Amino acid sequence: MPMHVCEIWSIIQTNQGNAILMRPQGLEIAVPIFIGTLELQSILIGKEGIKLPRPLTHDLFLDMLKRVNLTIKKVEVYELKDNTFHARLVVTGGEYTKEKPLILDSRPSDAFALAVRRRYPIYMADSVIEQAGIPLDFFLDALERNNAAASDYTPSKKTGKHHSLLEQLEKAVAEEEYERAAEIRDLMKQMENETG
Repeated sequence: MPMHVCEIWSIIQTNQGNAILMRPQGLEIAVPIFIGTLELQSILIGKEGIKLPRPLTHDLFLDMLKRVNLTIKKVEVYELKDNTFHARLVVTGGEYTKEKPLILDSRPSDAFALAVRRRYPIYMADSVIEQAGIPLDFFLDALERNNAAASDYTPSKKTGKHHSLLEQLEKAVAEEEYERAAEIRDLMKQMENETG
């Protein structure tokens, strides 16, 4: 299955919860994955390299792997099924080799919390990117709209229909309705090509 290397592009907070925006390298899109508050805190602690007096669960897990001579080679977000992202850890060491690694099922949030602590690469299946990828402009437009609300900003030249689609896309993403979001995204692309 073809995969892209991804990075955590941004973390956003919405009325519906926290989302990690995963950006595939070389693509102008991001895949939003909603996560819980505790998982978000663990990711931020790991990403910033903050040392705590006592280990968190993710630190404990990595320490245990190290003590039994195992290491995570990569994290993979390999499937989006029924609006749920599925991830796995690819582990090597001991009897597990690059050709025959140990594969451990994981929630994406836990996999990301582990990956940021040791800079393990994160991969995402092309099929997941196709299903849930949203153009970066959407997120930049949302930031612009938020900033505009704080000032006397006049709307851009985007049409009322485009603005309505942006709002529908935002709602679909927030409600984790990725199939609907993909339909709206494709409609917006078609509109941009027609007016382009």
